[in-house]
Amino acid sequence: MSKLMTPDEMHSVVDKLQPEAQRQALEALALEDRMSAETLKSWMAQRVGLRELHRAVLDEPIPATLHQAAERVSALQQHLNRGWHQAGIAAGVMLAFGVGWVSHGELVSSQSGSALLAKGSAQHEFVRQASFAHAVYLPEKRHPVEVSAAEQDHLVQWLSKRLGKPLKVPNLSAQGYELVGGRLLPGELGARAQFMFQDAQGQRITLYLGAIDQKFDKLEQGETRFRYESEGPVPSFYWFDQGFGYALAGQIPREKLIALATLVYQQL
Repeated sequence: MSKLMTPDEMHSVVDKLQPEAQRQALEALALEDRMSAETLKSWMAQRVGLRELHRAVLDEPIPATLHQAAERVSALQQHLNRGWHQAGIAAGVMLAFGVGWVSHGELVSSQSGSALLAKGSAQHEFVRQASFAHAVYLPEKRHPVEVSAAEQDHLVQWLSKRLGKPLKVPNLSAQGYELVGGRLLPGELGARAQFMFQDAQGQRITLYLGAIDQKFDKLEQGETRFRYESEGPVPSFYWFDQGFGYALAGQIPREKLIALATLVYQQL
């Protein structure tokens, strides 16, 4: 009794997923069973019909906006990969520094060392997510936000409820930026929010905020709590305060971004 084709094998033949020789062998196997042959012929006809039905779409060139979005994501991913490589080097330097102190009779707590490394990882992840959110929604023309500035009161109440913290929208109109609106985003410790602002030339900046693990915030006592991230396609100025992280991102000069971030911090 001849071996019958399985549904998976039929799909692989129809979609041409197998090498040519293997596909021909499977087609020959289908001919040995009338039902398999009819099923295979029917599925192939459906595939041709579907392709013809959407031929106009299949032949369209890829939109420029999708090319640009893919380039931004690719550039951002390369930046993140470099960041993780540098983080690994930094971890090695920290380890060597710790061993040096131990050799001089100083006691180094492995628990606090792990906490410092975890803190750096958490901060990197927060800024990474802020950059991704900015890169994804920056080019949107029709739907850059979920709730527009026309419903600002509703927007603030909604996001405050979802983030579990009273939020405020900073006023940047004196600096030429008006609120476009905002949206809800996911985060490790719950919901996060993004507010988008735009100037008269269409230049956009975004404020990304959300809860972080408070132990990382406490570890920063006595450290510089404001940091500027200049590498990658989306520069950002970020800080952590009372269990919350904030990142202002935009393709604008460093001095202008820091001035805007300082103003945002003062208002929040």
